[in-house]
Amino acid sequence: MRWRHLAGALLLVAVAGSADRAEIRTHAEARPPVRARPVPVARRRPAVAPHPHRLVFHGARGTGLVALTFDADMTHGMWRSLDAGRIKSSYDRRIVKVLDATRTPATIFATGLWIKRYPGVTRTLAADPLLEFGDHSYEHSAFAAPCYGLPVLPRGKRTADVRRAAAVLDGHVPGHTPYFRFPGGCHDASAVRAVLAAGVTPVQWDVISGDAFGHDPHAITRTVLREARGGSIVVMHLNGAPTAPETHAALPGIITGLRSRGLRLVKVSELLAAR
Repeated sequence: MRWRHLAGALLLVAVAGSADRAEIRTHAEARPPVRARPVPVARRRPAVAPHPHRLVFHGARGTGLVALTFDADMTHGMWRSLDAGRIKSSYDRRIVKVLDATRTPATIFATGLWIKRYPGVTRTLAADPLLEFGDHSYEHSAFAAPCYGLPVLPRGKRTADVRRAAAVLDGHVPGHTPYFRFPGGCHDASAVRAVLAAGVTPVQWDVISGDAFGHDPHAITRTVLREARGGSIVVMHLNGAPTAPETHAALPGIITGLRSRGLRLVKVSELLAAR
């Protein structure tokens, strides 16, 4: 089951990379944006994480906890598309408005390039006590081949890439989590060792939301509610259209549905600390 989820996720993220060359189309919103309640600014402490020793796909099954995660992707091609006006934005603020309005904790895995593109947004999100940040590489290059067309980092540069992205995080998100997510989900044994050598824990997922290029928010909601269970880590995207045009619209149903089943939504750090 784990590899079925992983293979699907690789395809979704790889397709997102191909959008760098695509013209953006207008998508109708499935529902109005949710109004957010003001969130107090708070200084965060470093997250408590397990010692890095393995690749994580989910937390303990008996806890009744579920972590929603959002990848904030940015490649050089996406950056050029933003500059050229082919993509309006790679940050959908409506997603965070839903999280804040529903008081839902979440974890963002951001690339170094995304943070450099949105430094002010990053600092604002870092001050939100509901959110935490993890490392998603510097420029979304693959850590193993093949990876659906993503450029592949040489083996000798993978640990340095993790640390380079972490250095960008350090400048904008003091106390960020010691977690890493592979671009495209692509990894092999040597890639895992490279991440562990940087002193961080690689965190994948066991539930693919289907939000990448998904135009039916109800289908995204149904997928998550069908697949999620105690200990699950759900992968979604923070980018908005064209990568993930309906994530914001699917979120309210996901949050309500999971909570109605007695599941508690937490950050990845809390999920992995629970036993």
